[in-house]
Amino acid sequence: MIEGLPTVQYIAGQLNLSADYLSTLLKVTTGLNTQQHIHEKLIEKAKEKLAGTVMSVSEIAYELGFEHSQSFSKLFKSKTNLSPREFRQSLS
Repeated sequence: MIEGLPTVQYIAGQLNLSADYLSTLLKVTTGLNTQQHIHEKLIEKAKEKLAGTVMSVSEIAYELGFEHSQSFSKLFKSKTNLSPREFRQSLS
């Protein structure tokens, strides 16, 4: 288990690939680079937690590896056009 957010270097290392090669491979096959994939997975997990738990936004942010919930909220809004709270409210 890693502490904090997963990095491109960490994921590439786990796959025994260089970070550049992994990013190129993903970009060619999916259109997204490694960092974009990391963000997509984080948002996917965040949505699951916002929809399926009563955890606070801060708790979810810290569980996903963010040091500051503001950074999490900013990333979430940039990817979904909703704040985490707005997303949760849209489900009710």
